[in-house]
Amino acid sequence: MHRRSLLALLVSAATLPAAAVQAGAVRYVLDAARSRVAFETDFGPDKIIGTMPVARADLAIDFDRVANSRVSVTLDARRAEASFPFAAQALMGPKVLDVRAFPSIAFESTAVRGEGEGALIDGVLTIRGMTRPATFLATIFRQAGSEPGDLSRLTIRLVGSVRRSAFGATGWADMVGDEVRIEILARIDRAA
Repeated sequence: MHRRSLLALLVSAATLPAAAVQAGAVRYVLDAARSRVAFETDFGPDKIIGTMPVARADLAIDFDRVANSRVSVTLDARRAEASFPFAAQALMGPKVLDVRAFPSIAFESTAVRGEGEGALIDGVLTIRGMTRPATFLATIFRQAGSEPGDLSRLTIRLVGSVRRSAFGATGWADMVGDEVRIEILARIDRAA
């Protein structure tokens, strides 16, 4: 896969023929089957790692004005998987995510700004019905096999971390770390 950051895409979009560049935000749809969220937290000297499927995403990317871009992602917490069965069961239980009462996790962007080779996406994250501010670092890549300048199929990678205690997910605090590191990998296609 040829790595392309949001800023590099902005530069390449400026050199595309006029027909290839659309003014304003371009809407993209999620390829849910090829998208995932990975998470990791400390478990004593070891790590608990896991995944959670992306249930829905609404993305619009403005290649001329990054600040006009927006991201909305919803995860299906009921289908979370972890590195060992006890961790998955505990994760979905009432002391951590409580998926019976709160089956999804949602992130909604409030601001997007260029940052180095990518962009910082500020927003609000809702876990267990509690909404808190969160920031993710985003990079965008062209998908394998796409032509230079082809922005119709992209992969967006969001990375960040949260404190689970900020959302009331305090179960097993004596064994499991408070910081949860998150990586969202979303395959997206330009909406028709």
